[in-house]
Amino acid sequence: MPFSIESTALDEVKIVVPERMPDGRGFFMEVYRQDLFARLGLPDRFLQLNHSRSTKGVVRGLHFQWDPPMGKLMRVVMGRAFLVAVDIRLGSPTAGRWVGLEGDAEDPRQLWAPASFARGFCVLSEVAEIEYLTTGTYNHATEGGIRWNDPDIGIDWPVSNPILSAKDESAPTLAEWLASPNASQFTFRQD
Repeated sequence: MPFSIESTALDEVKIVVPERMPDGRGFFMEVYRQDLFARLGLPDRFLQLNHSRSTKGVVRGLHFQWDPPMGKLMRVVMGRAFLVAVDIRLGSPTAGRWVGLEGDAEDPRQLWAPASFARGFCVLSEVAEIEYLTTGTYNHATEGGIRWNDPDIGIDWPVSNPILSAKDESAPTLAEWLASPNASQFTFRQD
């Protein structure tokens, strides 16, 4: 199978590892394949592909969207970056816990996090490009964010003074998000 799955400390967050097939010309790999993703229990329908380029020290995130719900499959296609997913579900026993993955263009691992998780990244190389497939299309009216350095989450970011957008700099804390009326969009449900 051209994909394998690595578990993380959060059951819903997965590391998807495509098989890289090198030869004298370079390499080939399938990054996404609908039938195999379905067989592996991953989302098999993505609606949007985003591509971001940032310079060293940039932190983007922690972002999420609730309508339509937007899960993300993130991968580094150039340079090196630290990818993060944080559980932001109201009532979740793992709310505020996070998973991080240091990825680079030579490492095919991808980070999958469902819609009920905030995602972000920090650029470690001089420049990095990140691509992410999303399960929903962008809706400005229902996007949200959590402060990148919320002490209640305690992400071990590999940067202390990041370059941030004004929106990310003023994002609410996880506690503020969980106290908001919109937090009910991501209520933890025990199956």
